Amino acid sequence: MVRRNFTNVPDFILTGLTDSAETQLVLSVLFLLIYLITVLGNSGMILIIRLDPQLHTPMYFFLTHLSFLDLSYSSVITPKTLQNLLTSTKSISFLGCFTQMFFFVVFIATEGLLLSSMAYDRYVAICSPLNYPVIMSTRLCHALVTGSYVMGFAYSIVIEISMTRQHYCNSNVIQHFFCDTTPILALSCSDTSEAEITIFICAGANLVLSLITICASYMFILFTILKINSTAGKKKAFSTCASHLLGVTIFYSTMIFTYLKPKTSYSLGRDQVASVFYTIVIPMLNPLIYSLRNKEVKNAALRVLWKRGKS
Repeated sequence: MVRRNFTNVPDFILTGLTDSAETQLVLSVLFLLIYLITVLGNSGMILIIRLDPQLHTPMYFFLTHLSFLDLSYSSVITPKTLQNLLTSTKSISFLGCFTQMFFFVVFIATEGLLLSSMAYDRYVAICSPLNYPVIMSTRLCHALVTGSYVMGFAYSIVIEISMTRQHYCNSNVIQHFFCDTTPILALSCSDTSEAEITIFICAGANLVLSLITICASYMFILFTILKINSTAGKKKAFSTCASHLLGVTIFYSTMIFTYLKPKTSYSLGRDQVASVFYTIVIPMLNPLIYSLRNKEVKNAALRVLWKRGKS
């Protein structure tokens, strides 16, 4: 391909996950099924929490926003991926590519911060149960959620600015199935060190801030649980944070593997598998994790269905 500046050209080309037509068909069916479960699961979670007054607590307030974020960043990636799998057109406009990247970073960064807020909520619930209603006030909950969104947007704006300042003239073919930072930077013919450092600092700051909060919260939770004398009490305390801890482990393991490493260690096949997991699979898993292991959500769903059936 002729070397030229692609900064102002109308589109990029996404190579996708595979060139095999049979594999593309299988993946399209699989991803469509996963996306439908994601939409139904997260929408259902939001609806149940909104309709059932017994779930109007801080924990479920955070869970509502977690479901919204999962639904949002899955919708930013999956429909375009399905289109590329089902059609011969693999192009995405320059503006569309950077818009996709912008909102993906917003939602993924916000989710990381929201998970740390949920960890703090579990810390207060277990370590200071008598003061829980006072500490986890409506004002604080709204402040934590709003702060997560604001910081998510701030991270994304900084990264987007650093990316758009690059000159793209090596190729317009993105070796990925969506517009992510690393494969886009690979197309740059200018010095990418500043952009790489910016992305590393933003991603690192988000992950470190979130993980410090989560680890500190669960360290105090563990100390508190160990002081509980009854086995039933310990089991109940563990069950209140088991779903969140599982969700955190799955989310951050893929994030750290994908983003906290230099561009030189980028591997197309390995990173695409990890990307499929955190962009398409995890948004489906979260509502399953938080509902299947939670009796309150199950009972709330039954109450909502019972009321709807009677009406």
